[in-house]
Amino acid sequence: MQTDATGFAIAVAQFAPGADRDANVAEVTRLAELAAARGARLVVFPEYSSYFTPQPDESWLTAAETVDDGAFPRALAALADRLDLHVVAGMIERLEGEERRVSNTVIALAPGRGVVARYRKQHLYDAFGQRESEWVAPGELGDPETFEAGGIRFGLQTCYDARFPEVTRRIVDAGADVVCMPAEWVRGPLKEAHWRVLTTARALENTVYVAAADHAPPVGAGNSMVVDPMGVEIATVGEITDVALAWVSLERIEAVRRLNPALALRRFSVVPR
Repeated sequence: MQTDATGFAIAVAQFAPGADRDANVAEVTRLAELAAARGARLVVFPEYSSYFTPQPDESWLTAAETVDDGAFPRALAALADRLDLHVVAGMIERLEGEERRVSNTVIALAPGRGVVARYRKQHLYDAFGQRESEWVAPGELGDPETFEAGGIRFGLQTCYDARFPEVTRRIVDAGADVVCMPAEWVRGPLKEAHWRVLTTARALENTVYVAAADHAPPVGAGNSMVVDPMGVEIATVGEITDVALAWVSLERIEAVRRLNPALALRRFSVVPR
């Protein structure tokens, strides 16, 4: 698949996953079909699209699946194949050797190829009165995994990672032109403002696109969006369950970087600790 004169069409899909995996798969299927019908070649779904309860509990251990042979990844792979669509979504992953914690994992699937990249959330949501780390293990600090679609390179990160600029910077240093960011951005005092500012900042400071898909209210803040390299929201869902499309292009990235060569001018690198 190659980009055309208008770019490569990507979508963010916003819905509110629940504790019924089959119902979640049905909604992911419906929204993926809608995205494909509107012209998308890649769609980003929220964090925890496979299973979610507002507070983590024992049920998460039961709901966890492996990436290689879980029912949720298999359903996404079948969708990608049938719709000729790249699919990015968050899931609860079962970890070998972990009896009390799971992984908050994002997977990317390509038509005919299955899983082409995966990312385990590195910064857990131990903030604003929440303790994600009680039930979720932090991801390893390995090299970012990226994948190509339509001549454009995509990277993965998750929700609370947006508060740590170095996460996105490492992904961009690995070659990503678009950062896919599934999220479950919990509503709260000023949280919707934080979501918009942080997502925009990650795009603007790295001169890349960010495709951020959140849960719909009442638990999530909504406002899933695609932000371009100049920090412009070029697609936004709002508070409803829906799909929003945007067209991304390398030409736009190159034009912005000629005007604002921030990546070339920087004097610091990112080193994991």
